Amino acid sequence: MDTDAVLTLLQETAAAVITPRFRALLEGEVVEKGPGDLVTVADREAEVLIADALQAAYPDALVVGEEATAADPALLVRFADAEHSFTVDPVDGTKNFVAGSPDHAVMAAELRGGEVVRSWIWQPAHRLAYVAERGAGAWRNGERMERLNPSEDPGALRGASSQRRFRREPLGALAPVRESWWCCGVDYPRIAEGEIDYLVYRADWPWDHAPGSLLVAEVGGRSGRTDGSSYDPRARRPWLLTAASPAAYETVRTELAPAFSR
Repeated sequence: MDTDAVLTLLQETAAAVITPRFRALLEGEVVEKGPGDLVTVADREAEVLIADALQAAYPDALVVGEEATAADPALLVRFADAEHSFTVDPVDGTKNFVAGSPDHAVMAAELRGGEVVRSWIWQPAHRLAYVAERGAGAWRNGERMERLNPSEDPGALRGASSQRRFRREPLGALAPVRESWWCCGVDYPRIAEGEIDYLVYRADWPWDHAPGSLLVAEVGGRSGRTDGSSYDPRARRPWLLTAASPAAYETVRTELAPAFSR
């Protein structure tokens, strides 16, 4: 499938099984997989449609969906060794979706040899599509996105996180961190569009971060670990930092080092 065809797949799936349930979920269509971890009928139906289409187009690829992995955690073991794979997040920001917030997204990413080579983010309620291809650039609704140029002043860098500790603790020379949008499919585009300069996450599920990490990389940003190593979606570790440029990444990493060590 070419890049436009995969985006169309996400958009048509959202139109068929996600958007009709937005602010219209019925009793029994939302359950908890674990404490505070929601899943809806829209998540499950969308993942099947997207995963089946990708598997039909790429029979030798491993398709790793969020809901499939919840049912079979061994998928992540296979993912770590897969030469060709896709990640699928059918409804990113499920809590937002259930609460009636437009800040939710449908996402997918393609990996070759563990490297993200293409990614797609569709925000159905906002009607915004973000597509990235490694080495070729990033697009928002078909228009090429410009490279980012964040400030070199630590105090001027704008950060966001869902982690309360980063919103209440002193962060060296950095300005206070705002609350994220609780949806990676909204958070990462905020960096790519220049609204914020960095994001801090504790959990690093590949379907959450593989799409956005490529989007930000293709406009000049960087995703990596607290020790300075690059982000590898196949190797799960706590803490992930994404910034609008390599220099901003190093500045934020240095300033946050004491907080990461606690």
